[in-house]
Amino acid sequence: MNTRPIRFFHFDRGETVNVNDMPTTQTVLQWLRDDVHCTGTKEGCAEGDCGACTVLVAELAGTAGTTDTADSTGGTRVGDLVIRPVNACIQFLPTLDGKALLTVEGLRSIAGGALHPVQQALVECHGSQCGFCTPGIAVTLTSTYERHCEAGTRPTRQQLADDLAGNLCRCTGYRPILDAGQRMFQFLPARLETKPIEAALRDLQSRSDAHGPAFAYEAPGRSVDINGQTRRDRYWAPRDVATLAALREKYPDARLLAGSTDIGLWVNKQLRDIGDLIHVGQVAELRRIERVTDDAGRPLMRIGAAVTLEDAWSALASAVPNLEQLWMRFASPPVRHAGTLGGNLANGSPIGDGAPALMALDTRLVLRKGERRRGMLLEEFYLDYMKNALEIGEFVETIDVPLPLPDVQYRCYKLSKRFDSDISAVCAGLSVRLHEGRVEQVRFAFGGMAATVRRAACAEASVLGRPWSDANLREAMQALTQDFQPLTDMRASAAYRMRSAQNLLWRFWLETRCDQPLSSKETTVWSVMSHQRVARPMSEDAQRSPL
Repeated sequence: MNTRPIRFFHFDRGETVNVNDMPTTQTVLQWLRDDVHCTGTKEGCAEGDCGACTVLVAELAGTAGTTDTADSTGGTRVGDLVIRPVNACIQFLPTLDGKALLTVEGLRSIAGGALHPVQQALVECHGSQCGFCTPGIAVTLTSTYERHCEAGTRPTRQQLADDLAGNLCRCTGYRPILDAGQRMFQFLPARLETKPIEAALRDLQSRSDAHGPAFAYEAPGRSVDINGQTRRDRYWAPRDVATLAALREKYPDARLLAGSTDIGLWVNKQLRDIGDLIHVGQVAELRRIERVTDDAGRPLMRIGAAVTLEDAWSALASAVPNLEQLWMRFASPPVRHAGTLGGNLANGSPIGDGAPALMALDTRLVLRKGERRRGMLLEEFYLDYMKNALEIGEFVETIDVPLPLPDVQYRCYKLSKRFDSDISAVCAGLSVRLHEGRVEQVRFAFGGMAATVRRAACAEASVLGRPWSDANLREAMQALTQDFQPLTDMRASAAYRMRSAQNLLWRFWLETRCDQPLSSKETTVWSVMSHQRVARPMSEDAQRSPL
């Protein structure tokens, strides 16, 4: 397979860039600051938490994944582009191939040399004090600005807070930043001109098609592994699943790369030697979301393993509204726009939020090796701490999520120290199907309680086939002590985890009991917050005058 340079459109410089002298794990942030001296983008945490390095990555809509599910496009659609905010500090430069990059330094060119409305609003509302985080905040707000201008709406303060959940600011307390997010629509419009970007990306696409079904890049020079062996690190980005399967079989030691929201930390924080990489983010079949039915006629949502977390959870929440809160609290927007659902599940973290939520829905994985496919329940996929059932040369192809039938009660609860963008102490996915007040089917799945996410078998047995009653539920709460022996760590003590898991079961019963179940207004503030997440139409006065 012939190698070639990394090619992408750098909006700030108005040109297509060819890079052929960088390591495969060179980050976008390193390239910006060290190699082309675009130092407006800052490095704070180098692990995707603070948002100081936020940039916008754009790709043609036809290559950004397809879906038959409404409201699940995830990124901001402007013209024929889909634009996503991502953390430059953990994105490897080769993943930009065929895409466009926009940083804070490109904002003034959008506004014809003046301050962009986002920048002007931050100045006038005193939204910057030390200023270190401000470039990332300005880029995030630019994505918000484009999305709402395109839709003819204006964001609520809660929507602005949601968009900024991945941008840390220790100076302002956020009030003036939220003020700026509302003020930015009061200036003369300055919209991103998409036509030159679209033309550049179509040119890159046509040139890539001429090079076959995969992009291959080889790092210059040689690296030395821990055994003293020298090698050239290689990177492949297949565009179809058959090519991915062939590469995976041919190079079983190569590491699969999705959004690099985890692998990026291995490089930045642990200084690990990653070796060869196979990037799944350009495989068209793995970026689809479809509504299908299984052999029993149950409705399924089939999600490709390379669908971004933002797109996947948006689609799932549209079908299962009880997942909306987890979606909005799952990591941060830049992480969700880069990371993938397949990567999150295959990673196998015992504190990952995706697995308990989907395990309680009886989710099934489709695993592929070469031309062979096999199905496996998600609960059977995890063997031990960070160990899964994948064979050598095998990968996750799709995630099949059964949608709850009307007689199924389903909830997902997350407990963490921070409300936004935090790792769970305990996450629970709980479902029960009742018939005449008796439990016909039950699934209690917990994260943060063991070495893997897993179902609570003893607690389930305590209620299965029995009345959905106070007494039987209390037995299930006690049975959790047989299912789990949680650890104490920096996020929570073992006692807190056990008590919390038991209380979440109790809350689930209170919300689903046969006699006078509690409404969401009685158990959570989320119902109030959800109303604050509805964008309002642009007023007639605002349409007549931008000032």
